[in-house]
Amino acid sequence: MKWRPAPPALVRKFDSVMEAVPQAERRKMFGYPAAFANGYMFAGLHQDSFVLRLSPADYSAFLKLEGARPFEPMPGRTMAGFVSVPPTVLESEGEIETWLEKAFAHANSLPPKEPKAKTRRAKGA
Repeated sequence: MKWRPAPPALVRKFDSVMEAVPQAERRKMFGYPAAFANGYMFAGLHQDSFVLRLSPADYSAFLKLEGARPFEPMPGRTMAGFVSVPPTVLESEGEIETWLEKAFAHANSLPPKEPKAKTRRAKGA
């Protein structure tokens, strides 16, 4: 399954709202813009979705919003704790920033993730 690139307008929106959490580490995840705190991804893009990782309580509250749904990078493969942000929330600057800050706070509440050790490839491999 080949994933589509995120639309340029969505990438610009991601860059814009990430200004609300300047202390986040920004890097790519599977070729898409993503934001990390404490070693955990808490926001990112996937194809045409803006994705957030929320605490269990915030996750439940978020799913009550119109158009909100659990994030499924592949059909039937829901990522626990991650949601796809509906356009109504994404278009409301104050609302998306509120949820982004909740996602950032949740990632910071988790124990720091240990960095993965880099493996060395054998010569000729």
